[in-house]
Amino acid sequence: MFRIVLFLATNMAIIVLLGMVMSILGVDSRTTSGLLVMAAIFGMGGSFISLAISKWIAKKSTGARVIVNPTNPTEQWLYDTVRRMAAQAEIGMPEVAIYDSPDMNAFATGMKKNDALVAVSTGLLQNMSKDEVEAVLAHEITHVACGDMVTMALIQGVLNTFVILLSRLAANVINNFLSNDEEGEGLGFFGYMAVTIVLEIVLGLFASMIVMWFSRKREYTADQGAAYLTSKEKMVSALRRLQANQEPSHLPDQVAAFGIRPKTGGMTVLFRSHPPLEDRIKALQRSNKQ
Repeated sequence: MFRIVLFLATNMAIIVLLGMVMSILGVDSRTTSGLLVMAAIFGMGGSFISLAISKWIAKKSTGARVIVNPTNPTEQWLYDTVRRMAAQAEIGMPEVAIYDSPDMNAFATGMKKNDALVAVSTGLLQNMSKDEVEAVLAHEITHVACGDMVTMALIQGVLNTFVILLSRLAANVINNFLSNDEEGEGLGFFGYMAVTIVLEIVLGLFASMIVMWFSRKREYTADQGAAYLTSKEKMVSALRRLQANQEPSHLPDQVAAFGIRPKTGGMTVLFRSHPPLEDRIKALQRSNKQ
């Protein structure tokens, strides 16, 4: 219920803010070109603002502690391993962090390849061998080297733009149709807002399917990259270790898509950010021997 109320309140705020910004910019939102400008500003802008602050959000939401000066052998090994793999992948040295969580997980985020964040959970360090942790780190480094965070933001931004644009165009068509009937009252402000929100929800579901499809594809690529930077055997072993552990992922929604393991749940596979671990293992085993 809280999420629904928050969603409705956010949409109302966006509609009001859109009107103010469009007025300031002198853009007529009643025209198709005006709607397109509006949708692009908020669709792409919102996506890239989220990406720009993703490292800050990740640190705050997980309580991750960045390793500046390693204080023990584990931290030193972790820092040195990430530095070596970053050099192999030809990217800048990411920030390396550890966060307290019982589940075996890790994630990467950041707006730039040369200014990223790679974080691992205490549960991962405690329950995996060094070879397996190394493979997980290589998986996350591959995400960074491939620019997956930026690509995801681009895809999300484009889809957000179309969701905002199409929902309002459709609401305008409905409003014009009702305005031309015998009574000619149209939807009114609140009716227009309600129709727009419903359309955004429906179109947003289809947009989410596309984003999650790409997310699943990039997991296979990151697994292959990890096998290249370490070995296929190490990556398979890490995935099997995750498969044997039933502890659910505790990563916040903001960074869950970039974790090594999927969050449980999801209506169907179409809305899941990660493929099943068994499918990832089979894909690695079918690949050429590294």
